[in-house]
Parts: sequence; C-alpha cells; structure tokens
Amino acid sequence: MEAKVKTTSTTYRGAVRQAIRQALLDDERVFIMGEDVGMYGGCFAVTKGLIDEFGPDRVRDTPLSESSFVGAGIGAALTGMRPIVEIMTVNFSMLALDQILNTAATLLHMSGGQFNVPLVIRTTSGGGKQLAAQHSHALEGWYAHIPGIKVLSPATMEDAYGMLKPALEDPDPVFIFENSLLYNSTGELLSHPESVDIDKAKIRREGRDITIITYSISLLKSLEAAKELAKEGIEVEVIDLRTLRPLDDDTYLQSIAKTHRALIVDEGWRSGSISSEIATRIMENAFYELDWPVQRICREEVPIPYAKHLEEAALPQTKQIIEKVKEMVNAHG
Repeated sequence: MEAKVKTTSTTYRGAVRQAIRQALLDDERVFIMGEDVGMYGGCFAVTKGLIDEFGPDRVRDTPLSESSFVGAGIGAALTGMRPIVEIMTVNFSMLALDQILNTAATLLHMSGGQFNVPLVIRTTSGGGKQLAAQHSHALEGWYAHIPGIKVLSPATMEDAYGMLKPALEDPDPVFIFENSLLYNSTGELLSHPESVDIDKAKIRREGRDITIITYSISLLKSLEAAKELAKEGIEVEVIDLRTLRPLDDDTYLQSIAKTHRALIVDEGWRSGSISSEIATRIMENAFYELDWPVQRICREEVPIPYAKHLEEAALPQTKQIIEKVKEMVNAHG
C-alpha cells in the first residue's frame, strides 16, 4: 500500500515566502533586499515576518532607488554572496535596466569568463488589479530577449516554491516574475517540497486536438478553458513554459507533432513578444506538422486602462481562448 503524500494548504504568496525562508535557513550567504521588504513585510506581504526571524542584515530595506540596490546586489553577488533582490513591480525595473542589461547580463562575457553574477531578482508582473498603465506591465518576454539571464515565470504552488533554490544555485543572473493576481490563489504544497527543473516546460494537461502554449496567469485561464472545452469533446493539451529564457522547444514541438495545431496565450503585447518568437520557432521546426496556422492571444496594443471593464477587454480571457480553440479545431486544414 502506497504511503499517502503529505501536503499543506497555502497561498502562492505563502509558497514564495516559504521558499525564501528556507533559502535563508539553508545558506548564510543568502539575503533579501528591496523596498519595504523588512519592517513592512513587502508590498505584497511576501516577506512578512522574515525580518523578525533573520534580522535587518539579511532582510534589508533599501532606499527608493532601483538602480542603486540592484547594483548593490550585483556587487554582493560578485563577492560571494547570494542576494535575492526584490523589485516591487516590474515597471520599476526600468529604473535599473542599465544594471540588469549592461552589467549583470554582460559581465561574464565582458570579463572573458572570469566573473559570474549569481544574482536573483524577483518582481511582480501583470495586469488585472486596476493599477492602470504604469503598474500593469507584463515584460517577461521583453527580458527574455536579453542573453546572459534566465527568465522564470512560476504559475503553480510547486513552481512558486521550487524555482527559487535552483535560481540561487545558478552561477548567472535569474529574473523571476510573479504575477500579482496569483498571490492570493490557494492550493496544496508538499509538506517537504523539492526544487524543480527550471530548464524544462511542463505538460499541465494532456490532449489530442490542439496545443496551448502559455505561462503565468494565462496558464490558469488556459486550463479553465480546456476544462470547459472537454465538455464538448475537445481535448486540449496545455503546456506551461515556466521558463521563457531559455525556451524548452522540445516539449511544445513534440506536443504539436501530436495535436497538429498550436495556440499561444501570452499576456505581453503582441508586437515583438515571446509569442512572436515561439510562433517563429514552430514555423522553423514544425511547419509540416501543422494542420492550421499558429494563432496567438495577447494583450491589446494599448497601455492598460484603469476602468475594470476596459482592463478586462485588454487582457487575454478564458472566453477568448475557448472561442479561438473552437475556431481552430473545427477548421479543416
């Protein structure tokens, strides 16, 4: 008789906090720094209580200067520490772009392989909370354009916890994007969770009729759509990319070889997006497997509106996914 796997109920926020706490316990070189991560407990309450347990040397509040504290994180990484730098929301990462792009991502190359930068940056991404145009960006695909960094986008409890450890063990910079709508989501986490393979995509639902390739909050919408479509006899295979750089091409290409149709759901803007890159790779590597052209659902090409009904109209939604899948599956290619 198989032993029952023990799990605990938690939130996505709780899974991230648990991963940070465990990292601080496991390795004295690890510390976290960012705006309000200490006494306030983080803008999204991810680091709440950690300063009481680990003190202000390892849970460090910083000035409101992203360029400065990301630069300090790079310096700490170069001297043997394992910093976790929290940027409150991804739009603020623009203020540290010089440090991220011109220093962290390039230093190994520019030093002729002498200096790695084992830096982990966490930030909050995505729309849907009526935070308007300045605080609703989904720039994961933007950062996936940059050689020299890994880009992770955990969508599940398992990944919210399990991606941090391998990110900290990576000798090069890793950027983790946490969608703000996921923080309050609840689920089960193993009582003794393990790290995950951050180089591999994962099939979250198997199907035969069409492949949906997605990540982050769009994974949940895609799985919801797949559940509804199954009631009508349409079986959708859902691929969670998990990591946007480097892309795990093999997983989604093998799926397309089975289903012969591909839909990419991406909360980023359509033009120059990660969906554009994936669609091109499919055309380069699996063109003759396709029974229908690759399709995409992305956010509208506008700054995100504040008004709730307009914001919802601008972002990919479950209903859109259902309609697009029906259109593609019912078409004869």
